[in-house]
Amino acid sequence: MSNTIDITDRDVVTFRISNEVLAIPASHLREVLEVGTVTRVPGAPDFVSRLINVRGNVVPLADLRVPLCMPQSDDNENARIMVLELPLAGQSSVVGIFADSVHEVTRLTSDQIEEIPSVGSRWPPNLVHAVGRWSGEFVTIPDLNAIFADFLSGQTGRQTQSGAIAPTHH
Repeated sequence: MSNTIDITDRDVVTFRISNEVLAIPASHLREVLEVGTVTRVPGAPDFVSRLINVRGNVVPLADLRVPLCMPQSDDNENARIMVLELPLAGQSSVVGIFADSVHEVTRLTSDQIEEIPSVGSRWPPNLVHAVGRWSGEFVTIPDLNAIFADFLSGQTGRQTQSGAIAPTHH
């Protein structure tokens, strides 16, 4: 497992994307919003191609399906935007991520989590901390720091006054 975060015996938020259950540390979650007005950014990478307004602040909206190689899913009435505060590039950054549905805050213990199998994994192994079990289903624990670091290393980024990451246009 990656050493950047220890998710065992901590509260996590479980959510669904493309029929997969994922979990992230609850400490990163600021709020869950219904999908409202989303602004597309022409020419932006698919991973962060949209922006939302969160209480007067422009926040980039990331789609984890892109780096995790997941199929796009149809919009549904349970879709939500999870607003997260993450330590990215040495600074606290605010980002939104799409979720087809958000389930609950729960605790994953070390006996519920395993390292990603070296053979047969459908996820890029450098972008996922571990897999586990939650409510009888497999749960993927993405490495948000690695996912956003990959994005930031591939594109020059800047941070807005609100702490949100925004693309720098050349």
